[in-house]
Amino acid sequence: MAAMPFVFVLIWSTGFIVAKFGLPYAEPLTFLLLRFAGVLIVLLPLMWLMRAPWPVGRMRHIAFAGILVQAGYLAGVWCAIKIGMPAGLSALIVGMQPILTAFAAPLVGERVRGRQWIGLMFGICGVALVVANKISMIGLSWQSIALCVFALLSITTGTLYQKRYCASFDLRTGTVIQFAASIVVVLPFAIAFEHLDASLSNVQWTANFIGALLWSVLALSIGAIFLLFALIRKSAATQVTSLLYLTPPTTAVMAWAMFGEAFSITGMLGMVLAVIGVALVVRK
Repeated sequence: MAAMPFVFVLIWSTGFIVAKFGLPYAEPLTFLLLRFAGVLIVLLPLMWLMRAPWPVGRMRHIAFAGILVQAGYLAGVWCAIKIGMPAGLSALIVGMQPILTAFAAPLVGERVRGRQWIGLMFGICGVALVVANKISMIGLSWQSIALCVFALLSITTGTLYQKRYCASFDLRTGTVIQFAASIVVVLPFAIAFEHLDASLSNVQWTANFIGALLWSVLALSIGAIFLLFALIRKSAATQVTSLLYLTPPTTAVMAWAMFGEAFSITGMLGMVLAVIGVALVVRK
């Protein structure tokens, strides 16, 4: 479907909006655990009713890729924002993923052409312009920077690993495996650092929080992830990750529409550059 990349970008771009609604009411790892558990609650009955096949022989590869893409990436970004990392700067750091993926493309048997390298440069310049007026160094710490860099390396490695070792699998059972593995990894850290208990006493169940959680489960962790896996299956890793250049501009437009955040001429120029960059990368 020609519209699949655009639908993916629109849904994926709501991630920072969800953080704005959800983080005031729960610690980041606690929120992510509820999000991962919600995915299992939705998918397990569907998987059983539809008799979805298990990916025999590739479960450990699928689980490892899921830990990197889900637990590593999301935990890194959300924890960084929670301890003071500005959302604009975190978007810029994570926005380096297409460049890293392009450098590592030979590892998965892909070749990045000269036109695509130009597009990648255009894309990162566009992202920088979009988030330039949102970057603040107030409250910045080495811990928050380290968490964002960890998130960047995690999602880049996870995308390449999945492309190489388990690009094709049933999305229903594969997603269940990935989120179950992510729960196993994140749970001990939530108990140790966020004092998580069985009563979930550290969660405020407000309307905003519930709405953010439901959107995270249904739209982001099921809808967007299914689209991401489908794109990884049918396209080169560099082409897929270049779509993430469109996330900061799209998020900026959403923040302007929903919260009245400023959207400057510089940001508009950045959006144009990002679109041109992605077009250069994905054009056949």
